Amino acid sequence: MKRVSKILVVMTVIFIAVSCSKAEESIVDCLGEAIFVKLHNSTDATNPKLMNYSVEYTGTGTLSSVKWNFGDGTSATGAVVTHTYATAGTYEATAEVTVKKDGSNCTSSPKRSVTVN
Repeated sequence: MKRVSKILVVMTVIFIAVSCSKAEESIVDCLGEAIFVKLHNSTDATNPKLMNYSVEYTGTGTLSSVKWNFGDGTSATGAVVTHTYATAGTYEATAEVTVKKDGSNCTSSPKRSVTVN
């Protein structure tokens, strides 16, 4: 009976150790995926208040969704969007980027400061 108890204790310890290491790997993978996300923006040539935004993802997962906050109280969704600012100024645009990899979703929120004339 003591031998069965020892085996069960050892198996439990191994199970916990493996479970914890997988959770840590998942966290590291999500942080690592954020490196592959880049924001791009450009001003429209004919309208200085119109900004073109896009997300570039070069990792091995799949880009699931992109939710934009333009820093002026408005938002949009999509990997490629345009936004017209009502007034000139400096805004902080944020993209909530979700990547699916290995059955998990990883979300990062890169920011970009833009100046509109």
